[in-house]
Amino acid sequence: MNTGVIQCAFETYGTSVPFILDQLDVKHRVKGQETILLKPNLVNADPFPITTSPHLCRAVIRYLKTCCDARIIIAEGCGDAVLETDQVFNRLGYDRLAAETGVELMDLNHAPLKIHTRPENRIFPEFYLPEIADGSFIISLPVLKAHSLAVITGTLKNMMGFAPPAHYSGGGAWKKAAFHSKMQRSVMELNRYILPDLTLMDASVGLSEYHLGGPICDPPVNRLLAGTDPFALDQAAARLLDIDPESIPHIQSPQG
Repeated sequence: MNTGVIQCAFETYGTSVPFILDQLDVKHRVKGQETILLKPNLVNADPFPITTSPHLCRAVIRYLKTCCDARIIIAEGCGDAVLETDQVFNRLGYDRLAAETGVELMDLNHAPLKIHTRPENRIFPEFYLPEIADGSFIISLPVLKAHSLAVITGTLKNMMGFAPPAHYSGGGAWKKAAFHSKMQRSVMELNRYILPDLTLMDASVGLSEYHLGGPICDPPVNRLLAGTDPFALDQAAARLLDIDPESIPHIQSPQG
């Protein structure tokens, strides 16, 4: 079973997604799973490449339905200052996708919560997470983007979608603003509580400078990345943006 980071050239979602998931032996990995959470990056209602394309999500759902009987949920808690997650789902076509494929949508910002503790954490010694995360198989579906605070936003930072605004707005306009002042340390501590079981990153285009817009990569990166080690995957993503992974604290292998 391949446990490294796999990359493949992007052709279409319909052909490239099954190819790379087969290379990672995902059919074996999801066998027997009861609940699978698909976690796209839907920070706001701007379309791909700022947010995860519903076409990527559709290809993953179709693949999963060929190899398991799990309950499949598209789960996100948006960070938008004004919109709620259901509005983001609707504007980006995820409501239609869910109806078409027979899967559920879940707003993680308003899901029932469970508190967890990590006394070694300085910022978040306690953390509230949606109960649904416990026992679910989490597949992270981020897009390749540089980020103004985190340097890159990959699969590790994508876990911020699980942070409920009732506890992590930090008094700011953005729903996850409590992370912003100490972004690197905050994401590192979050990842001690929650990590994806598998990641499929859409690097078919890539945002080269800024996570909410700006120039796309020129030429487009034209890749998909997949793996089970989220730290190794984000390090590979940084290299695709010509960023030294060693310069980004939150994507280093965890230490204590």
